[in-house]
Amino acid sequence: MALTALAITFDGFDNQLVGFALPSLIKAWGVTRAAFGPVLAMGLVGMSVGTIFGGHVGDRLGRRVALTASIILFGVATGLTFFATNLTMFAVLRILAGAGIGAALPNASALSAEFTPIRRRAMAVSLTIVCVPLGGMLAGLVAARVLPVAGWQTLFAIGGIAPLLFAGVLWVLLPESPRFLSRHKERWNELRTLLGKMYKEPVGDGDFVDPTEQQAETVSRVQALFGPAIWRDTLSLSAAYFFSLLAVYLVFNWFPSLLTSEGLGLAAASNGLAAYNFGGVVGVVLSAILIGRVGSRRPLLVISLCGAASAIAMNFVPISSHGDQSWLLGVTAAHGFFVNALQTSLFAVAAHVYPTKVRAMGVAFSLGLGRLGAILSAFVGAAVVQAGRLVYLEAIAGALVVAFVALATLRNHIPGGLNQVRLNKVRRA
Repeated sequence: MALTALAITFDGFDNQLVGFALPSLIKAWGVTRAAFGPVLAMGLVGMSVGTIFGGHVGDRLGRRVALTASIILFGVATGLTFFATNLTMFAVLRILAGAGIGAALPNASALSAEFTPIRRRAMAVSLTIVCVPLGGMLAGLVAARVLPVAGWQTLFAIGGIAPLLFAGVLWVLLPESPRFLSRHKERWNELRTLLGKMYKEPVGDGDFVDPTEQQAETVSRVQALFGPAIWRDTLSLSAAYFFSLLAVYLVFNWFPSLLTSEGLGLAAASNGLAAYNFGGVVGVVLSAILIGRVGSRRPLLVISLCGAASAIAMNFVPISSHGDQSWLLGVTAAHGFFVNALQTSLFAVAAHVYPTKVRAMGVAFSLGLGRLGAILSAFVGAAVVQAGRLVYLEAIAGALVVAFVALATLRNHIPGGLNQVRLNKVRRA
């Protein structure tokens, strides 16, 4: 669990580097914000493709292989950005980095889900994916110190070297998912060794089955995603991902630019995005605890509306290059609390909706379609930042209201603690 969480920390770190570096890149290359719209979109297209392809590889070859390969890919591409001299080269490298960043998330969430009991699955997945905003928060703290002194090139060099070093550690120490191994008879010896370590006792030579999900695995992959009992949830999840990611990436990629356009320096703008991510870390942890107690429906619906309200509230906070920024950082952290709690909790909901056979692919499919919202943010962001703070914040709030509607139509929400116990008894029977 710790290794998977660290992998996603590096994923979140590299994912948000462009947002921090964007004001410096615009100044260094003498281009407009609008010129970066297609560049950001191409990187997010790479992320969408990487998400779906990474989920397929994870279900075929294993979560460990797919997760490690994705970290190597985005580490190499981010490190090579140090040498970028124009928008074209930068865009190509961000496509490759985006593919790796996108491929990591479904496999990390699948690993987390499959190493933990069903009753703790939502908490496990949330505590892994919470490392996306944690990585973004660390990126903000690093950017605030590196950008004014060493420039954007050094920031990307750090974002490339660190994950590559960690990928070696991951390959040596990270075990494969036991649920995945149980479905591949040729790897049962590996499973026996793993279970022996987990339970500290020898494992016999019998066959392995996964009784909690074997009934769900009798259907085809297409039925598992679009069968009569699940197609509505697949579409609802995809829509929730789409609009929550639209809201998130309007902040990730454009919030520092908005703040610098209103007079703040690079360090202060980086601190603003770091506060957003800090609030997100706290929000994800608290929402995971709440979902474990009462289920996911009511908390996520309330969180969606609170996220929209907090976005509008940010318009009433004064921004001054010379004044106290405490109110700005506080309200930004509150908004990050709600939005990141919403977006990250969707991984736990998706891991609950889809069975082992297609878990990585199911998460990847819904997230991949949702990435189209992130792609849209690349174009919408340039326009709404240019139109001013109120229009920018209204766009974020509107996206979260639509996410609320999508979650309201989702049928198979995570049940609360008491309902989960009853569900487990039914499955055992």
